[in-house]
Amino acid sequence: MRRPYYPKMKATWWLQRRPYTLFMLRELSAVFVAGYALLLLVLGIKVYKGGDTLAAYLDFLDTPGMLALHAIIFIFAVLHTVTWFNSFAKAVPIWRGEERLAPWKVTLPNYVALLVLSALVALLFLV
Repeated sequence: MRRPYYPKMKATWWLQRRPYTLFMLRELSAVFVAGYALLLLVLGIKVYKGGDTLAAYLDFLDTPGMLALHAIIFIFAVLHTVTWFNSFAKAVPIWRGEERLAPWKVTLPNYVALLVLSALVALLFLV
């Protein structure tokens, strides 16, 4: 009996088409978002302990490497958010009677809520 044929795939197969690349970047972005959640968790622990441990951690977060990491995490978080909002309208179609609501009508309120909440958080922390 013959063995089944499995074509050889390069490790960069996902770079061949834009949708595959965006999918893989979105999946990779989840790793960075999880890493940022861990940074925030450690920050919460340091705030609870207070004193020198908090000051040392804040000094660590202020290093150039960590600032660069935060910039990368921010870019991946924006990518994660945008792809999530755009996929939501396709994954959960909303019907009004016999007519399907246009995807932009489902996605737009998410972006508006994101902008409003971001502005409120910015006002809270910058004022």
